[in-house]
Amino acid sequence: MGDSSITPRLGNTKALLGIVAGAGASYGIYKLISFKRNKKSSTSGESASVKSTPPQSEVKLQPGSLLARVSGLDVVCPRPVDAASGDIIHQSPNNLEPQHLKMLLSCLQTSDNPLDRCRILVTLGNAAAFTVNQNLIREFEGIHIIAGLLFDSAPELRVQALNALNNLCMNIQNQEQIKIYVPKVLELIEMSPVNSDLQLGALRLLTNLSVTDKHQHLLKESVTLLLSLLVVSNETLQVQTLKVLVNLSSNPDMMDDIVQAQAPASVVLLFDQPTAPAVLLRLLTFAGNLKAWRPSAQVADELRRKQDCLFRVMLDESSQLHSRLVQLLSHPDGEIQAQVARILT
Repeated sequence: MGDSSITPRLGNTKALLGIVAGAGASYGIYKLISFKRNKKSSTSGESASVKSTPPQSEVKLQPGSLLARVSGLDVVCPRPVDAASGDIIHQSPNNLEPQHLKMLLSCLQTSDNPLDRCRILVTLGNAAAFTVNQNLIREFEGIHIIAGLLFDSAPELRVQALNALNNLCMNIQNQEQIKIYVPKVLELIEMSPVNSDLQLGALRLLTNLSVTDKHQHLLKESVTLLLSLLVVSNETLQVQTLKVLVNLSSNPDMMDDIVQAQAPASVVLLFDQPTAPAVLLRLLTFAGNLKAWRPSAQVADELRRKQDCLFRVMLDESSQLHSRLVQLLSHPDGEIQAQVARILT
């Protein structure tokens, strides 16, 4: 980073933080207002990408067929154009043929039964664990069909859609289509109950999408949201949230946005011996990435003038982080001790 001034990047961020004080024992919960600009892009992405299925003749799937076994119910569903018959033999996810995937995607679009659609999504998600199916689902416009259910009112459908997209996201080509739904995924994290399956599924998807630096810029305005979630969630969500933050902080080009993000002061309270080791280890990795960043004197002075930014909370000389790290040198876990020592040296 040069000596030039940092352009304020959070001036237009429509996020308000509220802290519920509790003698340092309870953490604040934060309500973040959705990013309107991102919402617009997610809505337009869905309407532009999801294809409608033309009317086709209906066929009742017979007992023992693929969909009947998936749903456990008799379902009326359009017959795919290239399907040879209504009977599709049940197969393991790695053995599904292209026409099976077409049938499932077609039924996913036309069924009005949430339970049936949920079971179809589970099958597609399992199938998407295999590379050949990842490619086929993309070629059949399945990514946009599945992602369309992120906008459904049923939470269980949104959860299974996130799980399926998570497996599809392991494919680099698929990421190019999945990335347009990042604003909606962030909205689900923000608006869903804390510690819900929706938040966990969304965070897992963002973890896979942020493994490389290609799409990390899409998350630069989400750091405040992630930090706020970190201090109010349970261990499982804390670990998943930190996986995303570690990915982002591993990219020097993202550091400018990360250190300017608003951060709850209580985040430093997590650097404590009672914190679960799985959380603490990732928290120390995140802190180590931040400490490796070296701003110029001019940039540091400008950041000190930004109220409640992450720089002031964790990196400034006035931060409590240093004293808390020193205390962690006596942690019973040797790996935690080693990470702390590396940060302090």
